[in-house]
Amino acid sequence: MLAISEAMTTRLRPVQPGRSSLVSVLDLGASKICCVVARLSPCAEGKALKKRTHTAEVLGFGYGPSAGIKGGAVIDQGAAEKAVRAAVGIAERMAGVTVQSIIVNVSAGRLSSEMFNATVALGGHAVEGGDLARVLRTVNKRSVRDERSALHALPVGYSLEGQGGIQDPRGMVGQSLGVDVAVITAETLAMRNIELVLNRCHLQVEGFIATPYACGLSALADDEAELGVACVDFGASTTSVGVFKGGHLMFVDAVAVGGHNITLDIARNLSISIEEAERLKTMHASVLPSQSDERDLIAISPISGGKDEATQVPRAVLTRIIRPRVEEILTIIGDRLQAMRMADISGRRFVLTGGGSELTGLPEMARRILGRNVRCGRPLGVSGLPAMAKGPAFCAVAGMLIYPQVCEHELAGERPRAVMTGTDGYFSRIGQWLRSGF
Repeated sequence: MLAISEAMTTRLRPVQPGRSSLVSVLDLGASKICCVVARLSPCAEGKALKKRTHTAEVLGFGYGPSAGIKGGAVIDQGAAEKAVRAAVGIAERMAGVTVQSIIVNVSAGRLSSEMFNATVALGGHAVEGGDLARVLRTVNKRSVRDERSALHALPVGYSLEGQGGIQDPRGMVGQSLGVDVAVITAETLAMRNIELVLNRCHLQVEGFIATPYACGLSALADDEAELGVACVDFGASTTSVGVFKGGHLMFVDAVAVGGHNITLDIARNLSISIEEAERLKTMHASVLPSQSDERDLIAISPISGGKDEATQVPRAVLTRIIRPRVEEILTIIGDRLQAMRMADISGRRFVLTGGGSELTGLPEMARRILGRNVRCGRPLGVSGLPAMAKGPAFCAVAGMLIYPQVCEHELAGERPRAVMTGTDGYFSRIGQWLRSGF
């Protein structure tokens, strides 16, 4: 029997055309946990955004501080369970429903991607679903890693008789069918620990989605994804990047440095608490110096406490602390793209998402270091989000609401029938699929 980690991802059940559906999603971050329950309603013909069939209307919104999560990975099951229960409970009460299954994002597990090409013989007959399944198995054999599992297998393009540029080959005839597939993977154990926490909350994992993919789905304009763009998500403890070209996700990568590292730098250099450092970063920090920075004084409270011990520092001191860390993160992202030959594919544009992207002056610094046009992204195409959730920090959760509308385009095994008990989990379903399909 094949090991669980040898499987391609099972398919998330796509939303049915012409029918409404309820979907629940969970943004599992290092600084915040957000749960959204939404209704996906069919769009009137001609009014849907490209590649979308439904509009998302938020019915329940639960939000709270994260706990037990670091770098997107679980480090304390009990604390993580308590934080998840709190966020999901708020969303359930607001929506008036009980959440049984959920879509969750993944930024842990050293996200990575590889491009694979496979060709199968057709014998001159029309392309059918079984032929696509054979291509899947061929790609799967070449992409297997003992310790990693596939999150997504995204067809970038098909070819018949070597003629590329085909978006959907079904029904076409030829002697050979080829496909280029971007396979996005993460460490199996990191994903399993996330599932275990959710199972303890009596939640079944309906599907996993890579964080930069989710951010790109919600924040990118159609022309950007078509011409080439890099979507960079600045999380609390992880910064991830997804490269899109031709409307497809081509590449993902992640580094274990984020906004929380900036907070720690401030706390250490000014000898203040982490909470005070976070407040300074949010209220006063900027990566760009100004002429008035030396004159502008910021009040700080040392760790030792006591009102008489409060002091002041020039804003310029804060800028000098955070600037090197931001430069480091941007430089690492640029170097990774160059090393993987993705700098040209990503075109001339970067879109910044995540809570860290709201740091004052970050787009301007990114333009200088990366040599690209840079803008901050915001969730697109989702109605009913509260005002606080309309910024870059909530692009991932909005993208997860869009994912059920586009997941049918992925290469994946057919979804096995499962009882939604909270114990028949994501990896169990992969095992079932393998036993029944191979």
